[in-house]
Amino acid sequence: MKQVEAPSQLQWLALSLSPNIGASTLNNLLEYFDHDLDAILQAPPYELIRVRGVGAKIASEIGAIDLDRLAQDMDAWQAGGIEILLRGDENYPPLLNETSDLPLALFASCIMQPETWSNAVGIVGTRAPSKEARYITLQLAMQLARADRAVVSGLALGIDTAAHAGALSADGVTVAVLGSGIGNIYPEANRPLARRIREKGALLSETHPQWSANAQRLVSRNRIISGLSRAVIVVESDADGGAMYTARFASEQGRPVYTFDLPASGNQRLIADGALVLRRDDPLRDLPG
Repeated sequence: MKQVEAPSQLQWLALSLSPNIGASTLNNLLEYFDHDLDAILQAPPYELIRVRGVGAKIASEIGAIDLDRLAQDMDAWQAGGIEILLRGDENYPPLLNETSDLPLALFASCIMQPETWSNAVGIVGTRAPSKEARYITLQLAMQLARADRAVVSGLALGIDTAAHAGALSADGVTVAVLGSGIGNIYPEANRPLARRIREKGALLSETHPQWSANAQRLVSRNRIISGLSRAVIVVESDADGGAMYTARFASEQGRPVYTFDLPASGNQRLIADGALVLRRDDPLRDLPG
């Protein structure tokens, strides 16, 4: 198992776990402090708040970082089978490097081979799907798995569950991007499914392994689902459904968005906005290779 031992890696992870530091803020900090992580962590608050995007709240978070405690936590996480992927690592998912708001660090149940990410497809949708949409999702995920394409989704109930289950039933690879920590699976009802995914794929999260899900983390993980995927398919969604965030992130990241011509308000809005419509009898035909 890969060990994160170098001080710079420990410090990088410490900054990534600060709740209000994203890729843009970190880049500003690195530029201001000449890429010196020691200088960032040791800087007094009055110096930190001179950095664009850093206010008193973030400065306080940086000042409260305990590297010794984090080093102990990292040893425990790795002993429990959690891999730590830092931006710039050779095992960091390559497609995420193409996005502007990429996670600074990812916690993973295993390290996936680069070819796994090359043709991954995101499948998302409502937590309360129609019978037709659930069937479409199961068949779609099975077809993708048989075509050696990884299925990426978010472990939510409904469409996400059907996407993961369909891929697994065809002995395929599926990746679940969590809005909670890997050690605190949400939703609880899908913990058995998460265990199955560990055996034939991966669980991924940018969140501290023990943190619980909340609305912000659930929305934020959608940009990772789309960022990992060559294409994103919204099987069924209301216009105000969470899956629409994934479609929006996908468009911003230059990923094609697909849907099915179902009566759900989200599907019809996506179609009106230019999403590509998949054929139910042969959906893979229209997906990018």
